[in-house]
Amino acid sequence: MKKPRLNWNVEPWSDDEHLECVMVVPETRDTTTFIFRAPSGAWFDYQPGQFVTLDLPVPGGNVQRTYTISSSPSRPLSISVTAKAQADSIGTRWMMDHLKPGMRLKAYGPGGIFSFHRHMAPKYLFISAGSGITPMMSMTTWAWDQAQNADITFVHAARRPSDIIFRERLEQFAARVPGVQLRFTIEEPEPYITWTGYQGRLNQLMLGLMAPDYLEREVFCCGPEPFMQAVRDMLIALGYDMDRYHQESFGAPVATEAEAPVIEDIAPDEDARAQITFAASGVTAACAETDTVLAVAKRSGLNIPSGCTFGLCGTCKIRKTAGDVHMVHNGGISDDDIADGWILACCSNPMGPVTVEV
Repeated sequence: MKKPRLNWNVEPWSDDEHLECVMVVPETRDTTTFIFRAPSGAWFDYQPGQFVTLDLPVPGGNVQRTYTISSSPSRPLSISVTAKAQADSIGTRWMMDHLKPGMRLKAYGPGGIFSFHRHMAPKYLFISAGSGITPMMSMTTWAWDQAQNADITFVHAARRPSDIIFRERLEQFAARVPGVQLRFTIEEPEPYITWTGYQGRLNQLMLGLMAPDYLEREVFCCGPEPFMQAVRDMLIALGYDMDRYHQESFGAPVATEAEAPVIEDIAPDEDARAQITFAASGVTAACAETDTVLAVAKRSGLNIPSGCTFGLCGTCKIRKTAGDVHMVHNGGISDDDIADGWILACCSNPMGPVTVEV
C-alpha cells in the first residue's frame, strides 16, 4: 500500500488544486461514496455539513454538481462525497460509470452554512431522508471523533432497509456511545428480511415516539423539498420554536447566510378569522384559523364521524369543495385523495372561507 503523504506544514487544501480520486465505495444499490485526496498532501479544513462543487467532464461539455461532504474534518487526510443516482442524473451517473481511482477533478469550495458548528446546542435532532443523510453523517462523525458524548437523536427515512445509507457505520457509533440514538423509518419492508423499526411516512406521532424531548433539541433537516415541508409542518403544529430549525436541500445547498431563502410556511393564526360552510346542512359558522373543521362542526351541532382525532385513522375524511385548509395529518389520507379534494376534518384548519360537503 502506498504511504499517504500529508504535509501539516502547508496550508489546508484550497480549490486551486485538483482533487484525486483514491477510492470508490458502493453504499447501496444506487448510492456510491467517492473518496479524494490532495495530490500535494495538503489536509482538508471545513465545517461538518458543508459542501463541495465538482467539475465533471461529461460528454457534451463539463457540468458542475454540488455534493455535501459526507466525511468529517476530524479525519483530514481525505474528503468524501456520497452521491445517489437519480433517474435524470447526468453528473452523478458519469461519476458512477467513469470516475476511478487515480483520476483528478477540478473542485470548488468547501462552502455552505449548514453545520451544527454554527448553532451550538446541548442536544440535537437530525432528520433526513434519502441522500439528505450525508451532512448528518458528517456532523455525527465529528461528534464521535471528538469523544464528547454529544446528545444526538438521528431520525432517517428511507424506502427500504437496504436503502439506508451508512446504516452499519451509524449503528456502530450508536452501539458504543449512549448519546447517539438512531431512529429509522421505511416505506416498505423487503422479503425475507426482518424489520422491527418504524414503518410508514414520518409523522407527528412517530416523531413524538422517536424523540419525546424534541422541543428541547436543535433541529437539522435535509432531504427532498416535500419531505422538509412535511417536517416543518409537523414541527409548527407541535409548537416547536422554528428559530431553532435549520435545513439544507441537497438539490440547492446555500453558500452564505445572504443567499438563504426566506421560508414562509403557512401556519394558522389564532387572531385570523375564517368561515366554514357545511353545504349539505345549510350551516355557516365563523371561526378562527386555529379551529379544526371537526371542532367547528361539533360546535355547530353537526356530526362528522371521527376516531383518533390525530389524522391517523381516516374516519373523519370529508370532501372540500371550496377554499383552502392547512392539514397536517399522520397518514390517515392518501395523496390521491388530497388531490381529489378530500380532507381530514380533525386536522384541517380553515384558511379563510371554506366549503365542505357535510
